[in-house]
Amino acid sequence: MEVSATLTRAGVSAQKARLVADQIRGKSAGSAVELLRFSTKVAAKLMKKVVDSAIANAAENKGIDLDDLFVKTV
Repeated sequence: MEVSATLTRAGVSAQKARLVADQIRGKSAGSAVELLRFSTKVAAKLMKKVVDSAIANAAENKGIDLDDLFVKTV
């Protein structure tokens, strides 16, 4: 089962966002949030908002536990 969240008009270049996206792709949702929380990149703050939103969507709409989630695509 897939859950998604999107961010439009981020105001950061694709190259800078891709550096952060490559770091979290394939990780569990909890470890991705921790990695983004302590990153100094501007794009990490935006990615964290999107990951948090996807986690909230999964918990609220699908009833999925946080331990079962991982980042499939960014």
